[in-house]
Amino acid sequence: MKIDLHVHSKYSVRPSQWVLQKLGCPECFTEPAELYRIARQKGMDMVTITDHNTISGSAEIAHLPGAFISEEVTTYFPDDGCKAHVLVYDVNDAIHREIQKLRENIFDLVRYLRLTGIVHVLAHPLYSVNDKLNIEHFEKFLLLFENFELNGARDDFQNRAIRLILENLTPRIIDMLAEKHGIEPLFKDPWRKSQTGGSDDHSSLNIARRYTMVLGARDLDEFLDGIGKKRSTPVGEGSTPCVMSHNIYGIAYNFYKRKLNLQGDVHKDPVLRFLDRCLQADSEPDETLMARLIYSWRKHKSPKQRKGPGIEELLRFEARKLIEGDPDLMNGAGDSITENRAEKWFGFVNRVSNKVLIHFWDSLLSSLSGAHFFNVFHSLGSAGAAYTVLAPYFVTFTVFSRDRRFSAAAMEHFGVREADGPEDDQQTKIAHFTDTFNEINGVALSLKNQLELARKSGKNLTVITCTSQTQPPMEGLTNFSPIGVYELPEYPEQKIFLPPFLEMLDYCYKQQFTQIHVTTPGPIGLAGLALARIMKIPVSGAYHTAIPQYAQILTGDNTIEELVWKYTTWFYDQLDLILVPSGSTRRELTARGIEPEKICLFPRGVDTVRFHPSSRDVEFMKDRFKTSDGPKILYVGRISKEKNLHLLAEAFRRLIQTRRDVELVLVGDGPFLEELKALLAGTPSIFTGYREGEELATIYASCDIFAFPSATDTFGNVVLEAQASGLPIIVTDSGGPQENVLPEKTGRIVRAGDSEALFQAFEFLLADRVRLKEMGKAARNYVENRSCERAFDQTWQIYRRAEIGGRSSEDKRRKSVGEILKEEEFSRKGNPFDMLMKQKEVLISQ
Repeated sequence: MKIDLHVHSKYSVRPSQWVLQKLGCPECFTEPAELYRIARQKGMDMVTITDHNTISGSAEIAHLPGAFISEEVTTYFPDDGCKAHVLVYDVNDAIHREIQKLRENIFDLVRYLRLTGIVHVLAHPLYSVNDKLNIEHFEKFLLLFENFELNGARDDFQNRAIRLILENLTPRIIDMLAEKHGIEPLFKDPWRKSQTGGSDDHSSLNIARRYTMVLGARDLDEFLDGIGKKRSTPVGEGSTPCVMSHNIYGIAYNFYKRKLNLQGDVHKDPVLRFLDRCLQADSEPDETLMARLIYSWRKHKSPKQRKGPGIEELLRFEARKLIEGDPDLMNGAGDSITENRAEKWFGFVNRVSNKVLIHFWDSLLSSLSGAHFFNVFHSLGSAGAAYTVLAPYFVTFTVFSRDRRFSAAAMEHFGVREADGPEDDQQTKIAHFTDTFNEINGVALSLKNQLELARKSGKNLTVITCTSQTQPPMEGLTNFSPIGVYELPEYPEQKIFLPPFLEMLDYCYKQQFTQIHVTTPGPIGLAGLALARIMKIPVSGAYHTAIPQYAQILTGDNTIEELVWKYTTWFYDQLDLILVPSGSTRRELTARGIEPEKICLFPRGVDTVRFHPSSRDVEFMKDRFKTSDGPKILYVGRISKEKNLHLLAEAFRRLIQTRRDVELVLVGDGPFLEELKALLAGTPSIFTGYREGEELATIYASCDIFAFPSATDTFGNVVLEAQASGLPIIVTDSGGPQENVLPEKTGRIVRAGDSEALFQAFEFLLADRVRLKEMGKAARNYVENRSCERAFDQTWQIYRRAEIGGRSSEDKRRKSVGEILKEEEFSRKGNPFDMLMKQKEVLISQ
């Protein structure tokens, strides 16, 4: 026999999802007779309804063949109010009334159900109904209940966790828990549990998605007896955030359909026909409903109050355009397979919301560029309203992510894991959000290097980007196509990409990342921050770039710099951990109000094998770039205004007035290139363009001095590369590069913004060739122990500590069942070291 043992009708009226609560919406609209019809149609041999604390739904169909009365009882732990849901089967009105008297105390309720022999099952055992469930409550569940449900509305990861824990229970574990909590199980062999299945459907879309099967049962008594004798089998699938969200949209749709009392007109609108087919079970075209919904939408329009279209008009316009342009959407809307319908609905909502958000982002950026600040607030409000349409997805991904973490903690507590699950040292799985992966700078090169090191060391690192640029596939890299691309007027080469947030959310959930790391406060970084908050996982970030200072240099406006500082400070203050490349950056952020406890210096390394003095090849430089035999001053990096390269040009022009043999080599590309060439016209300057790999290493080692005049860099990885190549360094006293130089040993630190100081440093280093070589050797020695591999391992340990630090103090204090069992086994077998020593003594005596 097959029965869906957990399903709801319109008599379940109090929703747990806040989205439905805000709408004033009941949690279910399914008519009992319709539920009965669908369950029978899907092959259920008998039908029951388990509404919350009422038997009205199941009583309404009790006269039908194969129907029986049941309910889902809400009960509480008396000491802290933690809720639990208990399914009770084959009851009558008298039993229902007695249950309602006792349900305030879970211990009284369970005692009554055991003594009266009423079959009962703990529903969704690892789902926290009111956010109070913890491991101790679950331990008590194992002592109180014999039957546990694998729930069709919960994630399959949660259901597998329940199954693994139940199947690995032993008499010793139960005895240990009974002693710990002072609860004596009221049934035989309490370590042996029954498992049942139910859909927990609230929308009629998933009835019988999961059910219970008892082989050999011919009637209800034999079926329920089979549960007690451990012969029941849960059959079917669990849920996903997309499936659950689809249900919530379906409930909300039915709510508005009834609230507006829409009936009686001709079916005309393709959008509403699509909604009806997507969000109702066994939907048939309803001519009257569609026309009335159209009438309602038009009636509630108030265009005179707005300068542009409102959220309702835009949603309707974009939805209609999408459906009319893609007939497959309508054809697939009524798919009988739950996952297919949910995925199609997800795709529809995602595409429509992206189109709508583009309108508001266009309006926002236009307002910002035109200084129409009052319009900015209107655009932000409209965009916020558009995101509200996506609220069901935000809610379900949050709940499912929370449940996954708790289920994983429960498995760890009981010392069980999936057969193909990861070992403990590989559980950290990081998503690295960046908008600079495809750029030509030190941050991008470091990211590529980290991906390679993660692959070699077996670490789970995924770099997530969002760009319209085509790029070859790379292991560990995931790129999302942007829904909008915007250029900055002051910096045309720098583009802002608006990411597809819902797609990113779905991807990150499926990948089961344990931490998100962001390297930008831009839209992609904002997306990473929001995803981490939704998924309830730690979020760390790196402050790589002095963005406020860049804003001032590019715009020349101190007010803009201060505004950017306010936003930047807000963004980084939301993170759980901030990794900074230098002490100066730490002090700068702390001065801006960031808690110093959040800030951590992260290790930065250099490829000490590739960048090495042995790569020096003067003949290569002569052949490739037509250089001479004289000393060469090198700059490597982005050719851009904020690097203070105009000061380098001034200092070099002055230098060649007294040193005719010196040359300036500039490696890189950028928006300041043509202007810099004009500044250096007529001087012995070589522009190599962008170089990488072995060629770059050769250029480093074949030069004599490395100059880096930037005052805005937070680190400057090129400074380490140059020192690894055996070059003395000249940096400024502003920013992070100065912290990677030993003053007067591996290089010189000069005053920022001062071309005279730069010139004097050149003269000092070039005046004594012996001293120049000694400083080059010291530079190489300085970075010997700063390999990329070592820095990556140290950084990964920082990530690991951030995850461990995110656990509750209760979790850290608690000794797990698995740990206790291991200690007992250790004590029983003896200390392996002591046993070896005893064996050694026996051998010596012999």
